[in-house]
Amino acid sequence: MNTHCGNRMKLTSEKLPKNPFYLSLSPYAAKNPKLFQWRKEKTDHYNHANLVDKALQLLKERIRRGDTLAYFLRGQLYFEEGWYEEALEQFEEIKEKDHQATYQLGVMYYDGLGTTTDAGVEYMKKIVDSPCPKARHLQFAAAYNLGRAYYEGKGVKRSDEEAERLWLFAADNGNPKASVKAQSILGLYYSTKEPKELEKAFYWHSEACGNGNLESQGALGLMYFYGQGIRQDTEAALHCLREAAERGNVYAQGNLVEYYYKMKFFTKCVAFSKRIADYDEVHDIPMIAQLTDCLPEFISKGMAMASFYHARCLQLGLGITKDEATAKHYYSKACRLNPALADELHTLLIRQRI
Repeated sequence: MNTHCGNRMKLTSEKLPKNPFYLSLSPYAAKNPKLFQWRKEKTDHYNHANLVDKALQLLKERIRRGDTLAYFLRGQLYFEEGWYEEALEQFEEIKEKDHQATYQLGVMYYDGLGTTTDAGVEYMKKIVDSPCPKARHLQFAAAYNLGRAYYEGKGVKRSDEEAERLWLFAADNGNPKASVKAQSILGLYYSTKEPKELEKAFYWHSEACGNGNLESQGALGLMYFYGQGIRQDTEAALHCLREAAERGNVYAQGNLVEYYYKMKFFTKCVAFSKRIADYDEVHDIPMIAQLTDCLPEFISKGMAMASFYHARCLQLGLGITKDEATAKHYYSKACRLNPALADELHTLLIRQRI
């Protein structure tokens, strides 16, 4: 593992887990289905704005009647809408009585959402150390986030050992109800630390993949492909990569582009690579990261691979009409997205291995 903070992966926070104690919300949701479908209506801005306004009015009325849960729901609605200052104010008001509010404050303070104060670590520690049964469903996710803080050295002294300890607790031996994100990060951690522990990496990626994690599904495909931590198995590798690619894993898509090129399936390579290479690097990467829960670093890496191989096909006229000017455009995009990867591929190109 590279010890320079600037070269370390930028991890993302774990979203708020569902709360089994708030099942009393179900009858209310059944009576007011439109209120709880507001996210689906975002395509129609006017309709969506009306739904949000209606939701806030209903919550205000429930608060007036003394419904304590409505305070948190109002803060969460602010949070989902990106009204972070209002969300902070609401969560701060109820943090002593509501563990979910404490958790959300931890995420917001750590990620700098609506605030510049760096107090997220303390909130996450409160959740991890809480003996209250109502905090139990939050503890795995909070431990993952706290491990992230130690890994990144933000708000605490950087410590890979403490990050690993917290992630192992959060992963809970592969329990599907624990932090699946921690299981996936352990796979990534063990495959990048020095010395690498590839069998452990394979185990944790397998657990996370079995629990539905998309990042780990792509990682397993590559481990099978190169025989890392497991016997090499091209069939299993392609199965994992194709399934991950279909589910939106851009890094898996980029690696499939490379496979198609090396196998000389140029028509397939060109069609597939163009779709990925044409993603907008500014707007699409954050959106894909949010939808797939994959790390932005690997999304941009997959886009860079696709851009480079698409450029190579254009340069040589493989599976497409030769076009050196457009090839330069895609080579430049690969360099912007991931200079180190583009440099590595360019070296292979010079040696006539691509």
